[in-house]
Amino acid sequence: MTTPQLPSLDVLRQRAGLLWDALPPEILDLAARFEAAGHEIALVGGPVRDAFLGRSSSDMDLTTSARPEQTERILKSWTSTTWDVGRDFGTIGGRRGDLMVEITTYRADEYDGQTRKPVVAFGDALEGDLARRDFTINAMAVRLPAKELVDLHGGLEDLAGGLLRTPIEPDVSFADDPLRMMRAARFASQLGFEIEPATFAAMARLADRITIVSAERVRDELCKLLVGADPRAGLAALVDAGLATHVLPELPALKLEVDEHHHHKDVYEHTLTVVDQAIALETGPDGAVPGPDLTLRLAALLHDIGKPPTKRNEPGGGVSFHHHEVVGAKMSRKRLKELRFDKDTVKAVTHLVEMHLRFHGYADARWSDSAVRRYVTDAGEQLERLHRLTRADVTTRNKRKAERLSFAYDDLEHRIAELREQEEIDAIRPDLDGNQIQEILGIGPGREIGMAYTFLLELRMEHGPLGEERAADELRAWWASR
Repeated sequence: MTTPQLPSLDVLRQRAGLLWDALPPEILDLAARFEAAGHEIALVGGPVRDAFLGRSSSDMDLTTSARPEQTERILKSWTSTTWDVGRDFGTIGGRRGDLMVEITTYRADEYDGQTRKPVVAFGDALEGDLARRDFTINAMAVRLPAKELVDLHGGLEDLAGGLLRTPIEPDVSFADDPLRMMRAARFASQLGFEIEPATFAAMARLADRITIVSAERVRDELCKLLVGADPRAGLAALVDAGLATHVLPELPALKLEVDEHHHHKDVYEHTLTVVDQAIALETGPDGAVPGPDLTLRLAALLHDIGKPPTKRNEPGGGVSFHHHEVVGAKMSRKRLKELRFDKDTVKAVTHLVEMHLRFHGYADARWSDSAVRRYVTDAGEQLERLHRLTRADVTTRNKRKAERLSFAYDDLEHRIAELREQEEIDAIRPDLDGNQIQEILGIGPGREIGMAYTFLLELRMEHGPLGEERAADELRAWWASR
């Protein structure tokens, strides 16, 4: 993916006045209330950065000299809708119409060096608050209501240069808050920015510090990275800095030694390419898989993690990875659970990983209708994602092979569409339900009903819709044969 064209420093500077003139009047009203009460307040961080990049936001992050109880009092004079985001950390939230604000007291955090949680210390100056932020591009503020830009760390220059740099020494910044190293990789994906060399070197030196961060926080950053514009850049940063070794060790493990005769492809590079290609197959808002689709991207990222433990050197110099999809599904489930992903995501991703090779049987020999039905039934709700994952998994440089696989999958999708027109292929059920089975066999609920249901479902898979009369005859014959 290409790095987005960034505006020049001169253009950014010219924009500044226009951007602040366009601030919602409600924000200026709120700022005036803080000023009247004798407190400083400033727009800070992401909203300032995004405004320079031409991105609008209905969420406004502000920082103030007021303490939380003072902030809450002023907010309640501005809106009746307020909430406690984290009073201990100095943050109070409020909403007025479609505009949402979060206001945090100036911070001067200190860390105990053993956990992610800071020892909260409120500061008295905007300058100190900006110095403790993650990157220079997020360490800019606009004093309100004066609309004065405060950029003490060269954030505007770094924004124009597409550079991620910490406002203080990176070793100090990352030692204080190791999650900032994950954020660097995330911003590389979201913004297409390069991590400044000294900042990257500090990430590599302190990579093991990420282990003190909670799994939930790591997961959230990984998700933001994956749904960014260029996940490949963010993932490469995690691997090259050594962070992935601690948070997603399965990814760097894909860097298998490639033999001189190239009996197998570079699985790591293949995986990053599959992620790119899966993203390209996502659809618009009204399509089958609207992007960015986290489940599809996770499946693309993890689909081959079963290869390292299943790698075998075969007689004659070949290499095999037998059943790596089954092993990979188990590994994916374990990793996603450790990262505290929700059950639905874990289930969907592991199912896709387990099924991603199923199609290759079709490419070798055209399936029967019953095999197509089983493919659709086994894929279930993940069929559309499976279509895309399977297509994305083709990274061969052999043009003839790529065309053969593409043609085969086109044919499979056409077969599925044809069967959909003829029958309810997406929710295949026996021609008789449980009550009908009981009535025909003259028995009550029990194990035999389940066995009969399974028998009829197999018939339905194999032959398509039978109709109730033929299904009843088949059921009676099966029952008599028992």
